[in-house]
Parts: sequence; C-alpha cells; structure tokens
Amino acid sequence: MKQKILVFIPMYNCEKQIGRVIDQLTGEIRPYIDEAIIINNCSTDNGEQAVLEKLRKLNTDLTIKLLRNDENYGLGGSHKVAFKYAIENNFDYIIVLHGDDQGNISDFISLLKNGTYKKYDCCLGARFMKGSKLIGYSPLRIWGNYGFNWLFSVVVKKKVYDLGSGLNMYSVESLKNEYYIKFPDTLYFNDCMILAYCYYKQKMLFHPISWREEDQISNNKIIKFSISLLKMLGDYMKNKQKYLQSEMRTKIINDYKAKCVYEIN
Repeated sequence: MKQKILVFIPMYNCEKQIGRVIDQLTGEIRPYIDEAIIINNCSTDNGEQAVLEKLRKLNTDLTIKLLRNDENYGLGGSHKVAFKYAIENNFDYIIVLHGDDQGNISDFISLLKNGTYKKYDCCLGARFMKGSKLIGYSPLRIWGNYGFNWLFSVVVKKKVYDLGSGLNMYSVESLKNEYYIKFPDTLYFNDCMILAYCYYKQKMLFHPISWREEDQISNNKIIKFSISLLKMLGDYMKNKQKYLQSEMRTKIINDYKAKCVYEIN
C-alpha cells in the first residue's frame, strides 16, 4: 500500500534560495510525494513574495501550500506546526527539507524507491558519513561536527553521524504522542529529537547526503553551539527521562498555529 508522504519546507529569510528548493519538488521525487507545505516563520525579507511568484509560474500537479506562522516560533516551533499538520491530515511520513537549498531531496530517492524508509521511525540525512558530499564547508566546522557526533554517540550508546542536517524523514505515527512539544523552539530541537529517539528506542537510520554552503548563511555560532550542546548532554546524563520530559522552551506556547496564505492544486 502506498504511503502518504508530506514534504515540509521551513523558511526564514530564504528569498534567494527558496525558488531552487521548490524546483526540487518537480523532479524525480515527484511520484513519491503527495503534498508539500512551505512554512514561513515570519521572514523579514521578501521570501514570501518569492514563493508566491514561483508557485504562480510552476508547472506541476503537486499540491503545494504556503503557510505563515502566527508568530516567529523558531525552527523547532515550525517543526511542531508541520508535525501537527501531518498528524491532522493523516500523512504516514513527513520529509523535512530546509528552505535554504543546502540539501537535496533527491538524496532520499533511493530510500523511497526500495521502501527502506518503511522499516524506520526516522531516516536522518548525514553529512559526515561514508558516501556523503560536502561543498563549501570549513575544515573547522567539519571536525567540530565529528567531535560532537562522537560525543553524542558515547552518551546515547548508538552511532550518531549527524546532529541536525536539513534533510530528515519521520514516521508520523512516531510523532503522534507529541513528546517533542516541550523541546526547544530553536536550532537545538533536532538534537533533542535524536536524544529522544535513542532513549525511547525508536528505529533510526542515518543516510549519506550531499550538502553545500554557497549563498546561504549559517545561524549556528560555533562557541555558543558547543557550550549549549555540552550543557544539554550533561543535563540529559543526570536523569534521561526527567530531562526529555522537562520544559526546555524559553516561551510557553499552547498551540503552534499557522495560516494558509496561498496554495496550488
């Protein structure tokens, strides 16, 4: 039986790149996906207008919706909006493809073609494993990522190849209990998801992907990121269950809402 698959594209100030990301949906991936949602996290550039102009000219039969968050929820908060949408609309899987065009959804085609993804609760794109390809990444960031991947692996007792690429796939069934609602609404949301998947013994696959940095801007500051990750791991090791069930958000949001501002098909 064919699985119903949603593509979620988080967007924040991706005016220059978002058109290229939308183009990815019309290629070889098209037969495997049923709908795409682009979630604008209150961008301050002209990204939303760029999406509108692209969709009005796009030749595709794929349903694509542009949603706008009611407020800036952060990257993690946008994930919560998308997960809620996937659950409420009865999707089986959700693919996360960042709107800054660093990753390519075609890297997941092999998983979709042979049905490998059906065996796992999540398939995570990995930039730092055999078969991956990096373009424009500094050696310092590469080795920093290797170090933290190793540290996470030691803590969770499972090989971790990447803490947070912008190309991931989740089983919607594994998201229905919303254990992630109290996770940070920041970039650290993905790190907490990995800790949770390991703690709850869900099936996790890392898959090599290509990744590039050309006209994109990274929001991760290495020193701040390193300190935050070390603190996260320290708190997790003290009491794993308590940590994963604790309130990690700086602002409590009872309902993550977004409105549809445009759709095609």
